[in-house]
Amino acid sequence: MRLNSYTHLVGGAAALSALAAASPLHHDRALDTTTIQWAPCDIPNATLPLECGNLTVPLDYTDTKSNATLRLDLLRAPASKKCDKKRSILLNFGGPGADGVADFALFAERMQAATGGSHDLISFAPRGTGLTLPFSCYPNDISRQVGAQPLAGNASDVALGQIWAKSTLFASNCFAAQNKTGQLIGTAFVVRDMMRIVDALREDGMLRYWGVSYGTVLGATAVAMFPDKMDRVVLDGVVNPFEYYTNTESELFTDLDATFRGFIEGCVAAREACPLAGNLTADELHAAVYKFLDNLKYNPIPLPSPALLGGGSLIDISIVKTMLLPAFNFPTNWASTAATLHALMTGNITAIAAVMSSSGSAGSASASNQIPSSAEALQGIKCSDVRQHTSNLTAMLPVFAARHNMSRMFGDTADEMVARCAQWRMPAKERYMGDFNVTSRNPVLVIGNTHDPTTPLASARNVSETFAGSVLLQHDSYGHDSLMMGSLCTARAIRSYFLNGTMPAKGTVCPVKAKLFTGESGWDTVLKELKQD
Repeated sequence: MRLNSYTHLVGGAAALSALAAASPLHHDRALDTTTIQWAPCDIPNATLPLECGNLTVPLDYTDTKSNATLRLDLLRAPASKKCDKKRSILLNFGGPGADGVADFALFAERMQAATGGSHDLISFAPRGTGLTLPFSCYPNDISRQVGAQPLAGNASDVALGQIWAKSTLFASNCFAAQNKTGQLIGTAFVVRDMMRIVDALREDGMLRYWGVSYGTVLGATAVAMFPDKMDRVVLDGVVNPFEYYTNTESELFTDLDATFRGFIEGCVAAREACPLAGNLTADELHAAVYKFLDNLKYNPIPLPSPALLGGGSLIDISIVKTMLLPAFNFPTNWASTAATLHALMTGNITAIAAVMSSSGSAGSASASNQIPSSAEALQGIKCSDVRQHTSNLTAMLPVFAARHNMSRMFGDTADEMVARCAQWRMPAKERYMGDFNVTSRNPVLVIGNTHDPTTPLASARNVSETFAGSVLLQHDSYGHDSLMMGSLCTARAIRSYFLNGTMPAKGTVCPVKAKLFTGESGWDTVLKELKQD
């Protein structure tokens, strides 16, 4: 199944006009070939020595008369092996909204081993993240907590209307706070920033890239905008870019219920490490959890505490769903997730209070007035990329229905994102408006997990079938992208691809050895075996 084009979606002259208006800008305008100056820097929890650098790029690529610039902050893990030809790989860890610092510190060792140690690995804080045009819509954290209370679309028969109305307020607040620079943080501009980094490295002018999650949207857009500048591109944990740009994302829930089922079965198989299982079978536990979640809709759990805003909080269906959904991305933490669910289901108020306090879900009365540097970066980037907007809830009902139908319990969890982006008032100065039916100079390696609750294998397959010559590698694991659970087979395939362009055979499925509910990722073993190759 090839990804639909924007022309097919909107049809006729309007689409052709939009495509013409969004035709790629000339990358050579005022080409900045400044060499990046690197210096050692200390990053908490880094597993490898890292260096910091920066690069100045145009602030607005659409304004050819402006001299306004923007500084990009970069991190580099130097290659562990000496090579005749210096080569670098750019990384993006997703979000959108991640500045890459924490993820780079955590995953650099795994990625260096998987790429053979012969490349410098470079991460950078994209626009809207970190200190690079930080995007924040609230004056303080207390306002943010009030405005960001989660609400699932099926929490009640009026919930969807409330979500839509609250999203109208959110879009207005973001416009008021960010209207001067909010149109300058979209994905197309970040692609152009990446190509400036490539030029400044003064290597061969070709992009080598490894992107995970939203980073696959960024990578797919780079391939589509600059197909002749692609050397090696890995898309890992793949988002359907067409659905991303059209704000119609429902495919992302394809594997969610199967992942949840795997969580339940893993718990029962390791019941000594998972008290949630009790003496139940997998079918019985599965039914019990769904029964609890259904009941929670009508009977939220009161959590009294004078230290919290309003003197306490209600643990309702929306909060629990919002807590559980991202937890399924990290199999090494599933024992902790199950313990939290067990506390909720057994009414252990002490344990629930500890969980809520550590997650910040309840909101502290002493919230700081310090605004996180990029608190709403996810919405700022994604919503500015969306190609069409509407103030009409009825027009979006088919999108909400498609999402709800994809997952029995969790399909309504992120309805707020769709509603916010539909009503967004700051479209990016440049949005990629073409399709993804392109042939790049070198083929793309696409990696999809068998059971990924956020970026399903179906999306990886669709993207692979769209980019000519690309190959889909199936990482036979739970979790979000191949970095979560180690596979020697996957790591070797990535290394062969980056070192010599060798693609895995079509239909390759790479196993992982780590068991669920052990807390083990398998990467320690993979790293040792890679060193022996």
